[in-house]
Amino acid sequence: MSSTHPTNPITLAGLVFDRLAATYDNDFTNSLIGRAQRHAVWRIVRKTFHPGNNILELNCGTGEDALFLAQNNISVFACDASQQMIVRAEHRLKYQPTALPIVFCHLPTERIAELHPAPRFDGIFSNFSGLNCSADLDAVANSLASLIKPGDKLLLCFSTRFCLTEILYYLTRGNLRKSLRRCRGQAQATLDGASLTIYYPTLRQLRRSFAPNFRLSSHIGIGVAVPPSYLEPWVRRHPTIFSILCRLEATLSTLPILRSTGDHRLLTFEKVSS
Repeated sequence: MSSTHPTNPITLAGLVFDRLAATYDNDFTNSLIGRAQRHAVWRIVRKTFHPGNNILELNCGTGEDALFLAQNNISVFACDASQQMIVRAEHRLKYQPTALPIVFCHLPTERIAELHPAPRFDGIFSNFSGLNCSADLDAVANSLASLIKPGDKLLLCFSTRFCLTEILYYLTRGNLRKSLRRCRGQAQATLDGASLTIYYPTLRQLRRSFAPNFRLSSHIGIGVAVPPSYLEPWVRRHPTIFSILCRLEATLSTLPILRSTGDHRLLTFEKVSS
């Protein structure tokens, strides 16, 4: 399969993540915390999508999830706002030992309505907060509705508004402002010297944004016991405690209330209208 590059798909988020592309896999994908949180997502991915499916992935980054899906015999059309992330993803795909059914596309989520797949996709996946960069989720949801069929699933992973580990961590360091940064609903993030607005919708807001075309069928927490990625140095100094947290994650991530206090939440929506 070949890559796709629409005309001038440049956004601020794309430019910011271009700066992170060279070190993203080292900083997150291959970190202990990144691996643990991604494996928790993959457990649900395996239950949601199946061999033979053709999946649209939003915010694919360097292609880690697309490679996983394709290695499980699922075709993937994977998009990202960052051209440099796509370059990294294509490089990784090129050097896979066997050909995999993936197309990478430099396309921001805000322009996803430009896609006209025939036939429509069998599902849509977005991992690790890519959609937290979208100011208008209602518009995103409307665009996605035309790309899949009734009964198909969206599997979307958002940063939460209330991350208990983050609140406690920054409170113990005397930084009240940073401990509550998500609670205001949006915050300015500085990534490699560039500023970007990150949005933290509540579960109620997400339900409202994706209605009436999608119904929320389930959700779990990701990173409820496993901490956010900026605590990687700490977990490397405390491997025994990290191992215990990883074992607790599967249980705590499904419990009411607690599942909404993790680093991320993973939501499964079902398309309910044509």
